[in-house]
Amino acid sequence: MTEGMVAKGLQDVVVDDTWICKIIGDVGKLYYYGYSIHDLAEKCSYEEVVFLLLKGKLPNKTELEQVTGDLKQARGLPKEVTDVIRGAPKGSIPMDVLRTAASALALTDAKPNDDSPEGRYRKAIRMVALFPEIVAADYRLRRGEQPVAANPKLNHAANFLYLLHGKEPGADAARTMDVALVLHAEHDFNASTFTARVIAATMSDMYSAITGAVGALKGPLHGGANEGVIKTLLEIGEPAKIKPWLTEKFKEKNFRLMGFGHRVYKTLDPRAIVLKKYSKKTGEERGTTKWYEMSNEIEGMMKGREKPLYPNVDFYSASTYFMMGLPPEIYTPIFAVARVVGWCAHVIEQQTHNRLIRPAAEYHGEIDKPFVEIGAR
Repeated sequence: MTEGMVAKGLQDVVVDDTWICKIIGDVGKLYYYGYSIHDLAEKCSYEEVVFLLLKGKLPNKTELEQVTGDLKQARGLPKEVTDVIRGAPKGSIPMDVLRTAASALALTDAKPNDDSPEGRYRKAIRMVALFPEIVAADYRLRRGEQPVAANPKLNHAANFLYLLHGKEPGADAARTMDVALVLHAEHDFNASTFTARVIAATMSDMYSAITGAVGALKGPLHGGANEGVIKTLLEIGEPAKIKPWLTEKFKEKNFRLMGFGHRVYKTLDPRAIVLKKYSKKTGEERGTTKWYEMSNEIEGMMKGREKPLYPNVDFYSASTYFMMGLPPEIYTPIFAVARVVGWCAHVIEQQTHNRLIRPAAEYHGEIDKPFVEIGAR
């Protein structure tokens, strides 16, 4: 980069090497350790992807049994963390509760600063196992219900739905959640992942890095977009109102339609391709495809503009979750439930090949200003 030029938001600036994830934005390709996201979403369980991201390879049957057992063994939210959730002020934002509870996990770990390979893997597995329990406990307590214990018979995705609703999910719902978790598990040096790596680069502990990542994900320009998408659909209400609603919104100078556009993808987000199919499928299972049809029509209008915009992962995840009976306030926490393994993988990679992250800034202020004593100011 030429001296004096500034890359706002570090756009297109390569800051480090990684072996975890590759995005080819111009053609809409996404890979975890070289595997296409389409293959992983359709052919793998979330447990397999957890192993892939933490170990760098897909597991064989024995290794899959091991990581599945490790995740189940790590279940069981400590009472101290549950008390933190119970003590949150009424009206607290779910992402704030998750962030605080994630930090509290460090206080209930006997070896939070164990940075051996085994220690990092253990902490990663623990957070992957417990994030669903945090989100579900908060969800139920808000409704005057008590948290339920994990079901040892269920895999990660099905158990998450069980923790939320207190009953075993159907096979279709469990599979849809499994796919959604895989699609959201990792995505290169996005804002929350980069936050985690910056913290990890100071050689702080993994819990601190993941807590910072949760804080970054809370922002509506990052993880909060899917909540905005369903609010838009509910505001429009009916398919017949889409065109007049968008026509009026397009007249607003700074109007931004949530769920469209991406800093990396210049075409359709490959994760949206998969979720679009599951949005339709989930609607058919629930007896109405209204929200899918509305989403599809909006997509067509946005692609037909002079400067086309394409859906990102948040757009079709919103209608999918809504048809699964999940309330909008937990859409971003669900994102965190999936992404925590990606964050942990990046923390491990950062600290294995560490260099303190300390970028420069272009200063525009004055220098050598004369100092004036306080009495003369």
